[in-house]
Amino acid sequence: MSLQVAVQMDPITGINIDTDTTFFLMCEAQARGHALFVYAPQALALEDGQAYARGRSAVLREVKGDHVTLGPEEIRPLAEMDVVLMRQDPPFDMAYITAAHILERVHPRTLVVNNPAEVRNAPEKIFATDFPGLQPPTLITADVEAIHAFRARHGDMVLKPLYGGAGSGVVRLKPDDPNLDALLELHALVGREPVIAQKFIPAVSAGDKRILLVDGAPVGAINRIPGAGQVRSNLARGGRAEPVGLTARDEEICAMIGPELRRRGLMFVGIDVIGDYLTEINVTSPTGARQLKRFGGADAATVLWDRIEAIRRGP
Repeated sequence: MSLQVAVQMDPITGINIDTDTTFFLMCEAQARGHALFVYAPQALALEDGQAYARGRSAVLREVKGDHVTLGPEEIRPLAEMDVVLMRQDPPFDMAYITAAHILERVHPRTLVVNNPAEVRNAPEKIFATDFPGLQPPTLITADVEAIHAFRARHGDMVLKPLYGGAGSGVVRLKPDDPNLDALLELHALVGREPVIAQKFIPAVSAGDKRILLVDGAPVGAINRIPGAGQVRSNLARGGRAEPVGLTARDEEICAMIGPELRRRGLMFVGIDVIGDYLTEINVTSPTGARQLKRFGGADAATVLWDRIEAIRRGP
């Protein structure tokens, strides 16, 4: 079968093809004979109830510095596409939420991956709290006194923006660190959103595991090792990827969350596990698929496109 595939993403000309998961997924689609159309989220439009995007057709090559040929700019109704991959990076802000609202107008007749209504309803750090017993002690609030009380109970902690991504703004605060109030003031200057505080997990020094799931089932994992003296292991923040297998605890976590991911239509998800704890459920633009295959693990792109094609074929 040949599908018309639209990809809502950050500019394709600026990506690093050695690590970019969106490019990896697109290459698999192209290899299967599917036609690609790329557009930026800012080029999405809703006119008289119909969703459109201004973008370009794309032909890909695994050649650094010459990885894409783009066609002329054109406007296409997304209802005429077979699949839309929603793959722009966070932050999960009102622009992101609005894009999900617009894409909801065409899903599921046009299959949007992931289901845009559920992307909107599952902020990544909040969604993880739906599964009691899997997270470390966690507080989400804008209440300064509550954050101080949390720190008094748990001591060493990590403070994160609630709707950030790629490790941006994540800091570790030891019990005697005097900077908590100043950091909360900086967060308040940026916006009115709460922050998330979590008890620090010392096992992060051994890595922050990224597990990829397709339609609720684990495909494989990579381990992300933080740089020397760093708490953030995100690859975008200098973390180093290495191969890793799934532990019995990892399998248990996946078994607990998998049915809910499947029920919501969250087909391509990356969860973060440190030690025995689930810290985030990434539903917007999860990464790590290329590294997983490079280390000899499963090909998440193949698994995903097998599932997408099965859905488009129907019963």
